[in-house]
Amino acid sequence: MNIDKSILIVGVGGLGVPAALAIARDKSVQHLGLMDPDPVELSNLHRQVIYTSADIGRPKVEAAALHLRKINPALKIEQFQSALNADNAREVIGRYDFVIDGTDSPAAKFLINDIAVATATPFVYGGVLGMTGQAMTVIPRRTACIRCLFEEVPDAAEVASCREAGILGPVAGAIGTVQAHEAIAFAHGRMPKLAGGILTYDASATSRVRFAIVNRRPGCMCGAYDRLEREPEEARAQARH
Repeated sequence: MNIDKSILIVGVGGLGVPAALAIARDKSVQHLGLMDPDPVELSNLHRQVIYTSADIGRPKVEAAALHLRKINPALKIEQFQSALNADNAREVIGRYDFVIDGTDSPAAKFLINDIAVATATPFVYGGVLGMTGQAMTVIPRRTACIRCLFEEVPDAAEVASCREAGILGPVAGAIGTVQAHEAIAFAHGRMPKLAGGILTYDASATSRVRFAIVNRRPGCMCGAYDRLEREPEEARAQARH
């Protein structure tokens, strides 16, 4: 069954590649946007499995689109060979029904959060650090957002420390696939399973998967807590469905 919904993937790397592959293979969503400013590099090939050595130097969005159409020829793909920034975020995100965060920059993740809330566009956050990955779906003004967890973008020293830890490719693959399933569920009219909560996957030693509810924060810019206070019964009923 073809679904008349569109999904935007911001960042076609460790998270975005497995998400894009899962969407192409599902074959129900026919409209996909890919956004990334970077070309394919040799260092990408060992964990961003959609690319081959022949793609080195080619824009990631172009190379990914080429391979995705081989999997699903009916897939309509829009390419944005640029970084998401304050100048283009509202226009680009506002064109899609759902956004997958495949970025590796905290600033970009907060930008996606803020513009998605402003445009009432649902999205799924994803993050990987070392052997741990997380995913969380935000339904604007209904569930907690990223700023309900962290009010401000981490400082530069903290970001640099995190990047030094690197990421494990299979963990990114697992989280990216989870993100795709959240997007596909929304496209089919179902409430994504991670809406209002965060999944944590720890691949160290014995693999562990945890899910925790994320509470709406009073005073957060997303307005989800205020809405819950104003319309508690309606908001709670919608959050359950």
